[in-house]
Amino acid sequence: MIISKYPSILSLPQTNPGVTTVLEYLIIKFPYIDAQIWQQRITDGKVHCHNGTLITAQSLFKAQQRIYYYREVESEPSIPFKETILFQDQHILVAYKPHFLAVIPGGKFVNECLQNRLRQSTGIESLQALHRLDRVTAGLVVFSVNPSTRHHYHHLFETRQIAKTYQAIANVRNGANLIGQTWEVKNRIVKSEPQFCMRVTEGKANSHSVIRCLQQSNQKALFELNPVTGKTHQLRVHMQTLGWPILNDKYYPQLQPLSDDNYSTPLQLLAKELRFIDPVTQQPRCFIYDGNLSLK
Repeated sequence: MIISKYPSILSLPQTNPGVTTVLEYLIIKFPYIDAQIWQQRITDGKVHCHNGTLITAQSLFKAQQRIYYYREVESEPSIPFKETILFQDQHILVAYKPHFLAVIPGGKFVNECLQNRLRQSTGIESLQALHRLDRVTAGLVVFSVNPSTRHHYHHLFETRQIAKTYQAIANVRNGANLIGQTWEVKNRIVKSEPQFCMRVTEGKANSHSVIRCLQQSNQKALFELNPVTGKTHQLRVHMQTLGWPILNDKYYPQLQPLSDDNYSTPLQLLAKELRFIDPVTQQPRCFIYDGNLSLK
């Protein structure tokens, strides 16, 4: 059994969903984890409050209470790709995340994630990711180094004051000349079935991306993608909307059967550039990963 060194944090909702205890809420919140596992974790003292007080099977549900627990899996894969630190000062750290490596613990990954790797390599136990990338997407991730200034950077992401640029490769039709063309995609994206997939539906647009073709070969093209909004899987869905789903995408246009990672065919999506005004120093920041996706 592999147990996370660092706790996961859950804030109980403002509205009680009809439970009496914390244990009951955990059971309905995580339907894929057997109730007996939660009971055993509580018995073993692996669930506690912010002040360290242990949660028991009788602990009452309290709105907005913060609950700490430690993720467990039978085993987890080791991702054979390395991260790279591009920048670090007293407030933030910017790192390149390789394909297949999760940003934070999730699913079958407990310790094998970018955040935990960086905590170990830098010795900064309080290091915390300020945003997310899909596990299968490569690119730049910003971390907070200093808890006292963290809220300034959280606000930066929450208010969308960061300009992001991605690259993606997709198969295109022979004969189509796309280089230099730009597409502005606006549509309404909602959860589909299963819920980790998204779909386009009728209604007021809640997603917006600007997409431009940079290079093209006979059957593939390299695109620059600038998300204006930040919906889940937005760029992947918008590329599908244009008729060019991103190469090696297991979700779009059609969900593929669950299978092990194929490290030779990563999703061809890269978070290449981040630009913002630093809320602490008031200096303009621009971070660019110097690698590129290749049409070869």
